[in-house]
Amino acid sequence: MIKITLPNGSIREYDGSVTPMDVAKSISEGFARNVISAKFNDTVVETTTSIDTDGSLVLYTWRDDEGKKAFWHSSAHVLAQALEELYPNVKLWVGPAIENGFYYDVDLGEQTVSEKDFKTIENKMIEIARGKHDFKMREVSKADALSYYKGKNEYKVDLISNLEDGTISFCDHSSFTDLCRGGHIPNTGIIKAVKILSVAGAYYKGDENEKQLTRIYGISFPKQKELTEYLHLLEEAKKRDHRKLGKELELFTFSQRVGQGLPLWLPKGAALRERLENFLKVAQKKAGYEMVVTPHIGNKDLYVTSGHYAKYGEDSFQAINTPAEGEEFLLKPMNCPHHCEIYKSRPYSYKELPKRYAEFGTVYRYEQSGELHGLTRVRGFTQDDAHIFCTPDQLDQEFKNVIDLVLYVFGSLGFENFTAQVSLRDPEKPEKYIGEEENWQKAEEAILNAAKDKGLDFVVETGEAAFYGPKLDFMVKDALGRSWQLGTIQVDYNLPERFDLTYKGSDNELHRPIMIHRAPFGSLERFIAILLEHTGGNFPLWLMPEQVIVLSVSEKYEKYAEKVLNLLENAEIRALADNRNETVGKKIREAEMRKYPYIIIVGEQEEKDNTISVRQHGGEDIGTISVDEFSELVNNKVKESLKSF
Repeated sequence: MIKITLPNGSIREYDGSVTPMDVAKSISEGFARNVISAKFNDTVVETTTSIDTDGSLVLYTWRDDEGKKAFWHSSAHVLAQALEELYPNVKLWVGPAIENGFYYDVDLGEQTVSEKDFKTIENKMIEIARGKHDFKMREVSKADALSYYKGKNEYKVDLISNLEDGTISFCDHSSFTDLCRGGHIPNTGIIKAVKILSVAGAYYKGDENEKQLTRIYGISFPKQKELTEYLHLLEEAKKRDHRKLGKELELFTFSQRVGQGLPLWLPKGAALRERLENFLKVAQKKAGYEMVVTPHIGNKDLYVTSGHYAKYGEDSFQAINTPAEGEEFLLKPMNCPHHCEIYKSRPYSYKELPKRYAEFGTVYRYEQSGELHGLTRVRGFTQDDAHIFCTPDQLDQEFKNVIDLVLYVFGSLGFENFTAQVSLRDPEKPEKYIGEEENWQKAEEAILNAAKDKGLDFVVETGEAAFYGPKLDFMVKDALGRSWQLGTIQVDYNLPERFDLTYKGSDNELHRPIMIHRAPFGSLERFIAILLEHTGGNFPLWLMPEQVIVLSVSEKYEKYAEKVLNLLENAEIRALADNRNETVGKKIREAEMRKYPYIIIVGEQEEKDNTISVRQHGGEDIGTISVDEFSELVNNKVKESLKSF
């Protein structure tokens, strides 16, 4: 008898070998019709894979992330077959599932694919899908795999050359064969709706010195209705694109002369950043942080000591040579080594800990040009970085205090929908990490215990830890349901060891402090980009660059408009006046487009009664009230939107 353990802990017994689909059918025929993927003992398998040993089985449907991954991976195979049939000389490289959909990198030779070809490719994919072809895996020897592609596809030959014999498999469906590790839906017929989204260039192996291939992006669904809803979501995302909104709201810009991935903040954007910084500085001061400032560069030896150079040196900006022989500096890729040196600048007693150093520190990392994207992927960015140096007894409470700070930030900025991710090291790949096994265990236990004690909704991801320690990341869903990683807390036993940091304990002996890395925003650039797209530019009232715009009906009422403006500024409300010689209707339309939360209109009646006419962004008419009443309304709204800490 074979014992299969299901996720709910129940055990089912079967006489002889069984497939995941057999297990699904034994649970319910209706459930089995929705099963599209499976995992046995944490290994992705096909729904038709024969199981002949005891183990744990997870069955996935379209509603599960793993189910979607299998669905989109299978769809990439269908795309590849369609391309082979439409472009006979095409050479395939790789085609993975991604967060939303899939892509395939191909060499089209002299041929090209453009938007006008998308419909033809979609139609061919649906034609193939309707054939209900089963996906079938088969193991292949390295010699046979090389023989199959030799002379036809140098990309697959190169890929196979780096694989070990006995680990190579092909996937067949219809008349199509592809090199593949597995993880498919039962058959192509489950794919009911397809959309080719875009086409882009992609260097072979991600290397700018290699040939540029064509990357074709697509997405697919088991129902046409879901594709229609997704395309509507895409249209909404285009309206909320932070690059578009940043330009319209005059927040930031880029210049080729300054350099790719190096944003320039315009006055309104700089004021927005300053408000975010001040907001966090106030909370940090209450939480016992001290502000520090460190240089934009550091001696190469600093990053060699920290381990950052060994891990990231080749992919970072190259060293800066000084006139002194053998002296090299690097643009700062991380703030933590600098903060270690600040801690080390004098001795500490256990009575003086924890020490909490905070800095809005700008760092520089050389991202490849093809990966740069607005503010979300840049080469120079400012982290709301802080490092806490504490004793082992203080670790648990300090970590929980940081969680409270992150939740305060999210609540004040309208991010209510989020989960936490505990990122642990991969025990199978110890070479990826630095430090002692014992310290890693302590750090991982500390994070797991803190997440449980705070009642966080969290998942555990093995292999996602930083090279020097495990971490707790916050995955936030925006207004469009997209997931973003915002805010991170990391426990680090290793950098204090590498920098020989100490404190004198109650036993009068020297001990090693524990280091907590934390950044609630992550980086100001990326955070503002996500906040822009989440809010559509309608920031929380306390954060808006201008909260009110005053519109005068004509030139005769400009002085009254200025008087209103001064009264608002005295009440600490950010406002400006629009006294242009334009119609009120045009002024209102432009004010709506620029997303001013409140629009004040003043004319003959308002001046006579010493009042203002107020409307809210979106068209709601608040009516005619006094400036004092309006000021109280706005300031109360600001207080409501800022959570207490």
